[in-house]
Amino acid sequence: MNELLDNLLERSGKQKLSILLVTIILIAALYYSFLYSPRSDEVAKLADSVEIAQNEKRIKTEKSANLLRLRKDLQQLDADLRKAVAQLPDKGEIAELLSGISAKAQQVGLDVVLFRPRPEAFQEFYAEVPVDITVKGSFHNTVSFFDEVGRLNRLVNIDNIGFKNPTINGERILLETTSVATAFRFLDEAERKKVAEDKAKAAKAKR
Repeated sequence: MNELLDNLLERSGKQKLSILLVTIILIAALYYSFLYSPRSDEVAKLADSVEIAQNEKRIKTEKSANLLRLRKDLQQLDADLRKAVAQLPDKGEIAELLSGISAKAQQVGLDVVLFRPRPEAFQEFYAEVPVDITVKGSFHNTVSFFDEVGRLNRLVNIDNIGFKNPTINGERILLETTSVATAFRFLDEAERKKVAEDKAKAAKAKR
């Protein structure tokens, strides 16, 4: 080792510089071969892993956001459905609803002259239940009756309103008010099936 150093020291400055450069190049080559290159591959693998993990996180985050949005939409649809169902009674509840409409007329001071249900009109999933109504009383009480019907938690339309037979009773003017109150109810499965079959038969008959 000492002889190698003596030999190196005896050389000219130019030779010493060349040997130093060669030594640095060798050390750099060894560092690259044994340290940097393996580490570079490892870093590249880690970089790929990080990118994959970030992409998976982004995808899962987007899915999570979509899921929350879908759950919110589903909750809103469920609330809308419950509200719609509440407004449309089923077949067993329609008699109670009609009785309630008649009771409203009496509660505001009207005499119920006529309360006659018409045949139901069937649609795809619901039926219209029209009722001919004639009540007698003051105009104010009649307006109160219509207002009370409009406040029901069930869907009821009142149309074809007419007035007739006005009479004077003291300071009050009494009159008969005719109208058609139309309630709506859900069809059960058997009824919906029959409606669909009837429509199919009617369409076939037209061909």
